[in-house]
Amino acid sequence: MKPSDLIQRTQAAVWHPCTQMKQQIATPPLAITRGHGVWLHDADGRAYIDAISSWWVNLFGHANPRINAAICDQLNQIEHVMLAGCTHAPVVALSERLGQLTGLGHAFYGSDGASATEIALKMSFHYWRNRGQAGKTEFISLQNSYHGETLGALSVTDVAIFKDTYAPLLRHSTQVMSPDWRLAEAGESAEQYAERAAQDLASHLAQHHQQVAALIVEPLVQGAAGMAMYHAVYLTRVRQLCDQYNVHLIADEIAVGFGRTGTMFACEQAAIKPDLMCLSKGITGGYLPLSAVLATDEIYSAFYDDATARGFLHSHSYTGNPLACRAALATLDIFAQDQVLANNRSKGDYLDKVAVPLREHARVTNFRRTGMIWAFDVAGADASFAREFYLAALDQGLLLRPIGNTVYFMPPYVISEAEIDQLVRGSLAALVQVTGVS
Repeated sequence: MKPSDLIQRTQAAVWHPCTQMKQQIATPPLAITRGHGVWLHDADGRAYIDAISSWWVNLFGHANPRINAAICDQLNQIEHVMLAGCTHAPVVALSERLGQLTGLGHAFYGSDGASATEIALKMSFHYWRNRGQAGKTEFISLQNSYHGETLGALSVTDVAIFKDTYAPLLRHSTQVMSPDWRLAEAGESAEQYAERAAQDLASHLAQHHQQVAALIVEPLVQGAAGMAMYHAVYLTRVRQLCDQYNVHLIADEIAVGFGRTGTMFACEQAAIKPDLMCLSKGITGGYLPLSAVLATDEIYSAFYDDATARGFLHSHSYTGNPLACRAALATLDIFAQDQVLANNRSKGDYLDKVAVPLREHARVTNFRRTGMIWAFDVAGADASFAREFYLAALDQGLLLRPIGNTVYFMPPYVISEAEIDQLVRGSLAALVQVTGVS
């Protein structure tokens, strides 16, 4: 099939996510035919480094032989069975291992990140109702937060382009000061600013805690806010405040879990345990849709009752799908067997070293890194910057997708030093092309 034929067919039949379809006439989607490692190959034979891990999901490369083998093995056993009234070995093993990794005792499964947010919000609300505190119905999130685009998740999201159109459909929630260190005043450290942001939360909880069910945060990095990064002391303080005011802490580790911030889970860097943890994206290594919400024993026990109505009556047909669970188990096996986190530290340090010319470019500001996430802002960028940089990066063999004036890297962990060199060199060339500044 000719690439042009595939593009015409997708424009005629497919409604693409997060896309103004009319713009695809001028900027057609890539017609990807295969992938291997960090590389994606299109129908014209061009290759691109998947520098954003296909929307932050791919951890160990495309067509990973170990994850492939696990899924193929599971196909010969059972591809799917309903989890209401049945169970199976992959979902049990995955739940046990996630519990061991997080200290949270029970896993409830969904299909994607937004679903995990919905589940966590419902669990918190229902917990307080079951405990006789039905007045605790409100939620708090951070300014510029993103937690998904279903209605409940969107209610605690604070990104206008996603939220404003649907505002009449959404529940009210409160946004408190973001700890994003780019917002600090001159002379104020990231830690000092995080402490000030925590005090803003403290002031709100002091007045409203009796109505608040939960605070939901993206630990350490707010992705859709332009990779907003903050000091771990903020997580320490919010855990203390949630304990003080009897409010659940929901950790949205959908994008930042599974090694992205340098530790297996971002909350580890503040030595805290949330009441509910949302996981997705990298959980299956980027292979199959799966999400999980992990709950404390205390939350689980509030639903454990003779009365059916006190149970958590949430479901979807593919809950705990065996194929997805096997992919997730294979992903955890790679972490356990390959010293992934230690290797990532070495690769991260290498990228920092070779990125000095990029960091020092005249238009680059706020160059930052948390674990295997890098980002920088481009001063003076106009509304067309993201599209122009995306196209310029494609010319360099890179798939990058800026958020406004923020360029970020979230490559698969299997990226090599030579591929890191190409990523940095190509990004600098794209920046020079778009800005006209060398």
